[in-house]
Amino acid sequence: MAQAAFEEIAETFEFLDDWEERYRHVIELGKDMDPLEDALKVPATKVEGCASQVWLVPMIDGTGPDATFHFRGESDAMIVRGLIAVLHALYDGLSVSEVGEVDARAEFERLGLNDHLSAQRSNGLRAMVERIGKLAHAAKSAG
Repeated sequence: MAQAAFEEIAETFEFLDDWEERYRHVIELGKDMDPLEDALKVPATKVEGCASQVWLVPMIDGTGPDATFHFRGESDAMIVRGLIAVLHALYDGLSVSEVGEVDARAEFERLGLNDHLSAQRSNGLRAMVERIGKLAHAAKSAG
């Protein structure tokens, strides 16, 4: 059920020979994202459970279960910023109902990321996925 943008990342990973190249690609994805304005970097948007500073800002189009989920994010760590870009490719543009159907762990396994992230980064990634799920669920329930 992955988005086209995520499939593009998965295809690129297939052509990259080693993890270092994939790691660099993830960092480049993060560098391509627009930074968040400082006004959005507040406690309400901060993701707890991440070793680095992470902010996720939802932008929901519509109401109820068919509302479209969008978000922006940023981190002070380059690799985490890249992981946010991968999550953006995975979730952005789905309906808030579809967000809950995504098996992020399985999708990240396709990329081989689960095997190459430290325990701390894996916990942070899990915290970001949980936050995205909660944001989408709240938007779905708000309709």
